[in-house]
Amino acid sequence: MVELTGKVVDGLRAAFRGAGYTVDGVAERLAVQANAALARNETAPAFRRTASGDALDTMIRLFLLQRAAPENLVDKAFPGVDLVGLGVVERSGGDVRALLDIRPFAEDGREWWVVADLTPGLDGRREAMRSDYVLGIAPASLSLIQLTVPIKAERALDIGTGCGIQSLHLADRVNQLTATDVNPRALRLAKATAALNHIDLDIRDGSLYEPVRGERFDLIVSNPPYVISPPGGDLTYRETGFTGDAVVEQLVRQAPDHLTDGGWCQLLANWTCVRGQDWQDRIASWTANRSAWAVQREQLDPPEYVELWLRDAGLHGSPQYTTRYDAWMRYLDEHDVEAIGMGWITLHNVEGSLHAESWPYEIERPIGPHVLHRFERLEGLPADLTALHLRVADDVVQETAGQPGAEDPATIVLRRQRGMRRAEQVDTVLAGFVGACDGDLSAGQILAALADLMDRPVVDVLSDYLPQVRHLVVEGFLDY
Repeated sequence: MVELTGKVVDGLRAAFRGAGYTVDGVAERLAVQANAALARNETAPAFRRTASGDALDTMIRLFLLQRAAPENLVDKAFPGVDLVGLGVVERSGGDVRALLDIRPFAEDGREWWVVADLTPGLDGRREAMRSDYVLGIAPASLSLIQLTVPIKAERALDIGTGCGIQSLHLADRVNQLTATDVNPRALRLAKATAALNHIDLDIRDGSLYEPVRGERFDLIVSNPPYVISPPGGDLTYRETGFTGDAVVEQLVRQAPDHLTDGGWCQLLANWTCVRGQDWQDRIASWTANRSAWAVQREQLDPPEYVELWLRDAGLHGSPQYTTRYDAWMRYLDEHDVEAIGMGWITLHNVEGSLHAESWPYEIERPIGPHVLHRFERLEGLPADLTALHLRVADDVVQETAGQPGAEDPATIVLRRQRGMRRAEQVDTVLAGFVGACDGDLSAGQILAALADLMDRPVVDVLSDYLPQVRHLVVEGFLDY
């Protein structure tokens, strides 16, 4: 793709806007069933709904369905724009086919368009991806967007930018945006995405922190090529020459050297669960004395992991499938990998420690605001909680279970409806404490009253329950 200039950008944007080629416009044109089928990489229902020949139908067929469109309809949809000269399409026998994927993306009332390589495997086709393939809007990139803490920042860094979608997300709240990648094709397409959306993006070539040596940022985000695979993997967007999970380790270990005081580093990650080692301890060695939170959303055994990424590469059912499968399994076995964790890591550049946990359950999206608030609560709580006047968070509900007619419930569970949507089982004393948290009495006064009711020494009740109260505050059950 040639570089987009102001005049060409204006022509493309005008064409897209005039046709209604937006997230809402496409959704309305395709309707529920065709949209759902397209999400499964099936284009036939959408093709049936785009037969009018107007500009929106032409754009949907060209870019989203990867179907040929008549040359005259494409020219009409993009008046004055030389798509062939830009390298976006090719012409053959009166028809036009897309060479790149340009699709709408929306967030917080903003409309953008993302330039990437064509989605492989539509309609059951088995297609091997080019080695420098540039992934477009994908679940992983959207997960990182939803994870990112909602802060305003002077400088932000997007490592492994790919198509540039993270930079779009950050554009409204960061003054200086820098994006890096080792894939020259990704840099070209990220530059096109930025230009098409009028985003000022400093694009640099290089691995990890090499292109920004000596610089510091308020926010670093990365959806790196984290797939743990044997040497020789040929898909730049997901594989590296690093051994095991070393690419994630280096991103985390070196982050404090490139963050301002109080800066943030957030990344999606895969990590190895090595025989005889605790995965939480391994990540704690990466974060050292920085405040951090690692969440394992899923854990796969080696066969599951290998199968997942071989399918992702379009190799399922191909002649090389079993050979690649066997080589991958040998590689993981040689490195004593008994499982692979998949999740995210957030590092806040202040003194602290790592909290690492497995959480495969449903969470609120976006989760970024909750991540920010959890760190604020964790790092801002005083050592002595007794003077705090606490209130129950608005989203907390209490669930009880037990035998009918029993004097006390057998179990009491406090459940949050927002954030991580945690559930905490508590005893009757802690449930009573939470029930009394209306901001009137201090935590110490409530616990003293409960101690009096139980005829227990106040010091014992404080010792038993203040750590549990701290946990409930950190996890957002109680506000202060």
